[in-house]
Amino acid sequence: MSDHNGKPGMNRSADTTAPDIRPNRLNDYQDIFADLHPPLDKHEALVEADRCYFCHDAPCMTACPTHIDIPQFIRQIAGGNPQGAARTILSENILGGMCARVCPTETLCEEACVREAAEGKPVRIGLLQRHATDHLMDSGVHPFTRAPVTGKSVAVVGAGPAGLACAHALAREGHTVTIFEARPKGGGLNEYGIASYKSVDNFAARELEFILKIGGITIETGKALGKDIQLDALRSGYDAVFLGLGLGGTNRLHIAGEDADNVLDAVRTIAELRQSSDLSRLNIGNDVVVIGGGMTAIDIAVQIKRLGAENVTLAYRRGREHMNASVYEQQLAQMEGVLIRDNLQPEEILLNDQGQAIAIRLAQTEQRDGKLVATGATLTVPADQIYKAIGQKLDGQGLGASGIEMSGGRIKTDAENRTSMQGIWAGGDCVAGGQDLTVSSVQDGKVAAQSIHQHLMQLPEAVSGFAEAVLAANRKDLPSLWPQTPSVHTHATSSAKDH
Repeated sequence: MSDHNGKPGMNRSADTTAPDIRPNRLNDYQDIFADLHPPLDKHEALVEADRCYFCHDAPCMTACPTHIDIPQFIRQIAGGNPQGAARTILSENILGGMCARVCPTETLCEEACVREAAEGKPVRIGLLQRHATDHLMDSGVHPFTRAPVTGKSVAVVGAGPAGLACAHALAREGHTVTIFEARPKGGGLNEYGIASYKSVDNFAARELEFILKIGGITIETGKALGKDIQLDALRSGYDAVFLGLGLGGTNRLHIAGEDADNVLDAVRTIAELRQSSDLSRLNIGNDVVVIGGGMTAIDIAVQIKRLGAENVTLAYRRGREHMNASVYEQQLAQMEGVLIRDNLQPEEILLNDQGQAIAIRLAQTEQRDGKLVATGATLTVPADQIYKAIGQKLDGQGLGASGIEMSGGRIKTDAENRTSMQGIWAGGDCVAGGQDLTVSSVQDGKVAAQSIHQHLMQLPEAVSGFAEAVLAANRKDLPSLWPQTPSVHTHATSSAKDH
């Protein structure tokens, strides 16, 4: 590393140095993304379930965004009824299998566990939840049956956690749901954005197949809002619309050099890792710098390290205590050999004569009177690849001049996840004030579905074939059948988070 305060260090010439990036850095790629937390066997699950106090006013249940009855499902496991436990879980969170794998339980239900407070060793709720849901999914049984068909139709945009949760809840009520997904596969971030070692054996696709067993749900892939389908057409052709758009845009560093080819988007790279059939063909740098402090930053840093990068540095602009990634995730990265450096803010990416990034200059920061300020010291870190994991934004494609009210660059919704436009609901990462967690997106979809169902049951009978005719026309100037209404009262939203 090169220090710009005159201290001795390593410096790289911007004229001659070429980044060291190549595939096939490992001799053996087998099991490099093995399951981070292997599942509990039957005996282990019984022993762990026996540790639960089955609290009456269980703090773990309050801490769960989907309010799963945790004491109840653990009691069912202890009683030898994992399928009943799974039904308890899935009745509140239909994506309970994935959430058992990716939820930051260490800062949610397990942190609230009374055994954590008393002993520093909580009941392993996440692993027990996985034990139950895996048992049910492996049996091939879907725990819910669909109500009689209502004749009402709902368009869901986005096949991620929010969209899937909303679609499943509506299908259970007998409504017909069509999901429009821009990507080639459904699943959203569960399919494309989760670290490979957290979700193995194609679990996201298997959970999607399980969800669709309820019936009444059709997924149309390769259909992007604003390009292949129009919001006006959906609004006119369906009885209700739910937007689970996620965050397709990437935030920028706004520094010189960030447009170099080897300055990469962490989310996009994780998607490439998830979809790769041959990890040895991926180009990996020897010296890698990750910018960010959230779960995505940890996920990309650990995976790149496992793929053969010799030096991986994670640089975060604030103090370690402000990182969105939990202490557990930080420790995981450090155990993998990732160097976490805090209070360092990107200042400039240094390029060689070919326009390739070869290093990044970082300004040292500190907190003064509650504000983040530069100290004047800088640090230059060699970098064959630089990954940006500084959060995403709603690209707004397809919303256009729809009139949907926004807040902080995201969709504004009320307590029932209604938008300001009659007949349109939204949830997940695309809405203001969210937690950007899979489990929170599921809750958004569930809450919206309850509101949509109440709305649908007050509507007159649908005209057969109307939705198909509207979508076939796909006219951008199609007049809306919904009257314009004033903006609904909305929640106050939080400021943007560090990532």
